[in-house]
Amino acid sequence: MRKLLAGFLTGVMALEVLAFPVCAADADLSFFTGKVETVDLMDEIIADFNAQNDGITVEQEYQNDASNIIKIKFASGEAPDIMTTYEQEYVDQGKYLDLSDMNDIWDRLIPSMKESCTDVNSGKQYRICTNMTMAGFFYNKEIFDELDLAPADTWETFVANLETIKTEMPEVAPWFIFGSEAWHLGHLIEFIPHGYIKAKYGATETKKAMLNNDKSILNFGAADGAMATFAAGLLELQEKGLINEDVLTATSDNCVDAFVSGEAAMFSNGMWCLSNILEKDPEMADKIGFAPYPSMMEDGTPMVLVAEDSGYSISADSEHQEEAKAFLEYLFSAENQTKYAESLGSPSAFTDVDAKWAPETVVEGVNAAVESAANIGFTNEKPAGFSGDDAGRMVQDLLAGKYTAEEFAAAYEKAWDAGF
Repeated sequence: MRKLLAGFLTGVMALEVLAFPVCAADADLSFFTGKVETVDLMDEIIADFNAQNDGITVEQEYQNDASNIIKIKFASGEAPDIMTTYEQEYVDQGKYLDLSDMNDIWDRLIPSMKESCTDVNSGKQYRICTNMTMAGFFYNKEIFDELDLAPADTWETFVANLETIKTEMPEVAPWFIFGSEAWHLGHLIEFIPHGYIKAKYGATETKKAMLNNDKSILNFGAADGAMATFAAGLLELQEKGLINEDVLTATSDNCVDAFVSGEAAMFSNGMWCLSNILEKDPEMADKIGFAPYPSMMEDGTPMVLVAEDSGYSISADSEHQEEAKAFLEYLFSAENQTKYAESLGSPSAFTDVDAKWAPETVVEGVNAAVESAANIGFTNEKPAGFSGDDAGRMVQDLLAGKYTAEEFAAAYEKAWDAGF
């Protein structure tokens, strides 16, 4: 009887293991990110998660050149379990886990943010964003008020504003660009020449055009296209001394220092930079203005980035997918997302999170800019072989004198094509 009972219990236990899979006893998860603004906060959240989950350990890895380093990790079979890097080509190659079944999270997300996280080709979701973000020009309201300037809608007015600042305040950099960081220059391409295409054709048509490399819409290499116009504009500003002289060596920290000290009148960035500015000088809250990108093309319109931010994905090849999902569920709790939004300085993508992400004066200015301009998104559909950092390095070469505007446009189109 004892042998029969022991055999019966052993069989039941075996069935239970098959029917109710559990997390591995020891799971070491790698988390890979290129978001320097969230590194410290994520270390805190990860430490709390690790302390509450015996046997699961998450370890963060930050890389400044994340969009290129992830290529090496994928190619070498060493993809991280969780990552913030996201490329359409890797979606098409099946490198990300389908997260469409995480309904407890999707039900809390703002519908437009879920739409932004939805793959155009498959209709599925392979990443979950934490925040909405906006990007445009931050400007010093005191400087603009003193010189009786208003944010520009057209490129001609934009240049005129910069010239006024240079003439009246020669010690101030009219537009500060931190060009040592390739991602920042890559963003300028996403927000200005790409932005023109997004505003003209709409988000969905532009995504399809980029996925299919439809040159009739993209027109990257044309001498009179948005890319050449953008390059010519930057070279004009550099020649006139309307951007900082140290553009190729300046860092984001240099930019924040210059803006806070009044040595820079304006710069391009997203809401993620707010926390650093206000940490340097809380009194800047009343001095920060926010404006759309002016149109560089005659048939263009002012633009503001309004998009998903801080997207998280899980590798389809991860051996710890359930543990990775458990970490995301912890990260996306309302409590953690309140801290996340307030630390990042961006509104939360979750409906149940009420975060004070910025001073009210800043929020009002951002909302006004968003309502006054075309809303564009990130360029997520770029080819995996040609990252935003790669594009940024081309802008570095442009500012270093390697290209004329027409040569830059032709080289950009060639690099884009090769990236497929």
